[in-house]
Amino acid sequence: MADRTTTLWRPTGPAELELVAASGWRAWPPRLPEQPVFYPVLDEDYAIRIARDWNVEHDGAGFVTRFEVETDFLARYPVRQAGGRTILELWVPAEELDEFNDHIVGTIDVVHEFR
Repeated sequence: MADRTTTLWRPTGPAELELVAASGWRAWPPRLPEQPVFYPVLDEDYAIRIARDWNVEHDGAGFVTRFEVETDFLARYPVRQAGGRTILELWVPAEELDEFNDHIVGTIDVVHEFR
């Protein structure tokens, strides 16, 4: 039997993290008009690299979050390889983010912080 949930990771900056906290650590905020896709990643190391190397430079801080999503629901999003073998993402259209949030199991947890 398949696992009920899949662990996803998301590198994020302080502004997005504040909005996640405001949701009670249960949902990702709506995308901005210039952000048509929400990109959770499937590899913790990849998320760490983005948070440490990109978010810190652009936002002054970077955070890596971990969260669980119902595996059956995720089947609608093909895994995209964004670079190397472990650079794997899901591309969730912005208009589907509310439904995506409905399938998060538990809370969104901060597991790494970089400044």
